Amino acid sequence: MVDADPGLSGEPSADGSDALEQFVERHGAHLYRLALHISGAESDAMGVVEDTLQAAVATIGSCADPSAFGSWIYRSVIRSAHDGRARRRPVDTAVLDDVVPPLNADGHFEPMIDWSGRIERQAQAFVAAIDELPADYRTALILHDVEGASKVEIAEILGTDVPVVAARLHRARLFVRSRLSRHFEHASFTPSTA
Repeated sequence: MVDADPGLSGEPSADGSDALEQFVERHGAHLYRLALHISGAESDAMGVVEDTLQAAVATIGSCADPSAFGSWIYRSVIRSAHDGRARRRPVDTAVLDDVVPPLNADGHFEPMIDWSGRIERQAQAFVAAIDELPADYRTALILHDVEGASKVEIAEILGTDVPVVAARLHRARLFVRSRLSRHFEHASFTPSTA
C-alpha cells in the first residue's frame, strides 16, 4: 500500500511537531524513494519532500485526525512528484500507440523476444522505458506495481476514475514491455520468443 502506516503517533506537542518528527523518522526515506521513482530526478524528489514537510509543519497543529494527516503527507508527495514530472517532461501519449503491439486474430499479442537472461541490461532498459512514459502512466505504474496501491487509491490521487487508471496501467505495461523487447532484439545474444 502507498500509506502502509501513515499515522502520526505519540504524544504530540501543542503544535504537533513531535509527532511529525516521529513520522519523518519512520517514513522519510520511503517518501523520498517514492518521490524519486515518480519524478525521476533526485533534486525534484528532495524538493517535493521538503515542500510537503514544510506545508505539514504549517498545518499539523490544526489537524483534527492525525491518521488522516499521515495519509495527506503521502498523497501530497505523490501528487507533487507527479505534477512536477508532467510539467518537466510533457509527452504526447500517442507515442504509446506506436509501440503497443497489435493483437493477432485470436485476440492475443504476438510473442516478443525473451530478454530475461540479461538482468543488468534489463534493469537499465527497464528504468529507461519507465522514464519515457508520460507522467500519468508512470505514476500509475509505479504506485500500482511498485508501491502496491490500489486502482481506487491511484484514481483518487490522479483525480480520475478507476477505468482510466486500469487503462493507463495496461498501456504503460505494454509500452515498457515493447520497449524492452525492442531493446533486446538488438542485444548481442540469441533470444528466444516468449
